[in-house]
This record gives sequence, structure tokens and C-alpha cells, in this order.
Amino acid sequence: MNKNAANKTSLSRFLSLILRHKPWVIGITLDEHGWADVDELIPGINHSGREIDMELLEEIVAEDKKGRYSFSEDKRLIRANQGHSIPVDVELEEKCPPDVLYHGTAIRFIDSIKEQGIRSMSRLYVHFSLDQDTAVKVGRRHGKPQVLIVDAKRMYDDGIKFYLSHNGIWLTKYVAPEYIVW
Repeated sequence: MNKNAANKTSLSRFLSLILRHKPWVIGITLDEHGWADVDELIPGINHSGREIDMELLEEIVAEDKKGRYSFSEDKRLIRANQGHSIPVDVELEEKCPPDVLYHGTAIRFIDSIKEQGIRSMSRLYVHFSLDQDTAVKVGRRHGKPQVLIVDAKRMYDDGIKFYLSHNGIWLTKYVAPEYIVW
């Protein structure tokens, strides 16, 4: 990885930290929908010892393979699409999920999940993928991966709400053990 690519990766991770978890680190606040003012964000990041400008910020948003970030239409505001640990309403659209969704975790959490279900932990929602390969990648971040199959149709039919984020991630608040296909 060349120096510019490494710098973009580092900045993208820092942007994720700011827009999902700790905006105060650079002295900004997010509005109730998770939006940050770009005119405050850029100087805040630069004062943290990193270098960014609007052109680089636009590149990071456009090149992010997971589609983590969105600009407002006029590009004066930016936010993370999901994954927040701070209370914001990113205006998720309630949707009927596919019959089955996949959740990636680590094997070491399976006993707890069997007892307590899948909880959002430090985040606002439990995240799901449409395919097993993506779920394996997510699980690998936490240790030896384990993919759980969730009966999303039954959950939805039982009145549990699902949301689809702007970048195609399925979300819900909690998955009780009985909805996991063991």
C-alpha cells in the first residue's frame, strides 16, 4: 500500500470514529440525525494533527467500499450511514427483510448468544448481511468467525421491525435466540 492509500485508510478510520462514536474528539457535535457540518469537520480533523481537505473527504466517501458515509445533497453535511454507538436517528427506512439474514460473530460468543440472543452491544442496532461471505468477514474481525442464520421473515411476521441503511445493511434492535437457526 502506498503512502497516499495508507493515509486515506487512516483518515477513513478516523472519520468513522468521529462520525459514529466520538465527535467531541475533534470538538464537533452531530445533529439529531447524525449529520456533521463539513465546515467544522475539516478544521477539526486538521487540528488533530491529520491533514484533510474537501477534495480528499469526497474521495474517501466515494471510494469507501462499504458505503459508510453520505453527504447531504449540497455537501455541506456528512454522516455515517450506520454503526453508531451514540444516540442519533439516521432516518432509517423500515422495510420487510428477506426471509433469511446472516450475522457474523466470533465463535467465543456463541454460548452467550444461545442464552441471550444477539444484542447490539455498544451499537444502536444489530447488523446483518445478505450473504454468508460478508458475514464471515465481519466475524473474522472479532476472532475465529461464526456465521449465524437468522429467520428474519419469522421475526418480521412476529412484529419485529427491520431497517435498511442507506448502504444496504439490514438492522434491528435485538434477535432472540429462538429466531436463530441452529
